Amino acid sequence: MPSESRTLRSSLFKRCGLIVLAVVAALWLAACTAAGPAAAPAEQPAAEAPAQTSAGEAAQPEEVTRENTLIYSGDATDLITLDPAVVYEFSGIQVAGSIYETLVSFDPGQPGIKPLLAESWEVVDSGDMWTLTFKLNPKATFASGNPVTADDVVYSWGRAIDINKSPAFLLIDVAQLTKENMTAVDAQTVEVKLPKTVSPQVFLSVLTFTTAAVVEKAVVEANLGSDMGESWLNDHSAGSGPYVLDAWERSVQVTLNANPNYWGKAPAMKRIIIQNVTELANLQALIETGDADIVKDLGAEQAAALEGNPDVQLVKGQSTLLIYVGMNVLKPPLDKAEAREAIRYAINYDDITTLLAGNGQVVQEIIPAGFLGHTGETYFTQDLDKARDLLAQAGVSEGTELDLLIPVGPAPGGLEWSVIAAKLQSDLAQIGLTVNIQQTQQSELLNIYRAQEGQMVLINWGPDFPDPDGNVTPFTNYEAKSIAWRNGWDNPEIAELGKQAAIELDEAARTELYAQIEERVAHEGPYIMLYQPLRTYGLRSNVTGFVFDPVDTPNITFANISK
Repeated sequence: MPSESRTLRSSLFKRCGLIVLAVVAALWLAACTAAGPAAAPAEQPAAEAPAQTSAGEAAQPEEVTRENTLIYSGDATDLITLDPAVVYEFSGIQVAGSIYETLVSFDPGQPGIKPLLAESWEVVDSGDMWTLTFKLNPKATFASGNPVTADDVVYSWGRAIDINKSPAFLLIDVAQLTKENMTAVDAQTVEVKLPKTVSPQVFLSVLTFTTAAVVEKAVVEANLGSDMGESWLNDHSAGSGPYVLDAWERSVQVTLNANPNYWGKAPAMKRIIIQNVTELANLQALIETGDADIVKDLGAEQAAALEGNPDVQLVKGQSTLLIYVGMNVLKPPLDKAEAREAIRYAINYDDITTLLAGNGQVVQEIIPAGFLGHTGETYFTQDLDKARDLLAQAGVSEGTELDLLIPVGPAPGGLEWSVIAAKLQSDLAQIGLTVNIQQTQQSELLNIYRAQEGQMVLINWGPDFPDPDGNVTPFTNYEAKSIAWRNGWDNPEIAELGKQAAIELDEAARTELYAQIEERVAHEGPYIMLYQPLRTYGLRSNVTGFVFDPVDTPNITFANISK
């Protein structure tokens, strides 16, 4: 972003945990002041300029007070971009999902897909293809006040395909969508043709993800620059959602303002401030003092300290995230299957869940508990003798060094990433391997990981849509350029099993295919699957309407929250 005004900063506390009252007061006054106008969009050709003001200009907040401002604090170090065609990190999805809308969505906490920008759709078997026809809601408008049209939809999906960044595989590989097979029939009708190798239900689930969000074509085209508008969309927004982007101050916070032209129910909170706070002690202090309204991923110690506090509610939810270590098979000795298997047998998984103190369970599969295809199998328990024998078979000598890249801050489940890493380091030392822990901001870690540069990477993953294929394709399909690709692992046979499972209509047969995949990936793949966490949120007692939904995009719908 260009220069942004600084409002609340993430470092509200000294390391000793004392509140810096004067700083907080001064910063809050700055935060409550109406923001100045956003940078004007580049000049637009007359034929394409929106009829009304741009999203940034329409976003001036009115009567912003502490009472109608929601402050949401937690680890946001993974924030890389706010462009919906590019965003693929949890914090970015939370932000983009509040600004942009998709054709279909989920009701928070409820099963089943519901209409959003599309008021209806139908699926027709057209012989060798599926034909899906979406009718847009005629009431839907962008923040500029202009209507959402079929042309905007086709442009948005085509732009995501052309940019082809991390989440594009959902459209290109999972949905097998091509620009030639989507058409704006008229202003309110979008037609999509899909090959029979794609499940229409999976496609509808993919459409709930931010990659399929709709941007206003005229606004984005007027500000394309040299990167198809990516940079511009990090500082401005062009969506139809309940909020618009006010400012993104890198590594500090994102500020959203209520969309004054929102076509749905107006959100109660006029402003959302998403603070980047990584220290668990600071999160506890923020919620205790009321300097934050919601904090995420409290640790067991912090949650215990907050129990019984009449000013704080604790909300726990079963996450669909999986915490794992990726082992890059392009970097010896991890190119040897025996070496990877030895590492898996060296780890004491029960010790990790003991450290989590009830905030997670051992899961050694690529499909999380609660999804079709999860078997509940425990493939590995610590067996140091077996691990040493496997290392010997792989020709790995004692004292071999491995680099382990980890994020800063707390992992889901409220345990510091560094604590998990230290446990892995200690376990692997028992079989003669030396682990060098390298800690960095999650945004930088992701850049390294996505470039296939990490040797071992400790990180988490969550499915992009509520279907087992949301995990199986990225973990098994090298061509999708997701997790398998990041770890240099190409196994076409297992990838083909994943493709078969994705389109299998018989549930029993599909379940059996996933059981085969799970077992093979557990032993042949480049992953150490560690645990599935519970997420603990702290809320001030006056916060209502909060729902944590691990399958929705975003996980928390700010527009439903009030105080």
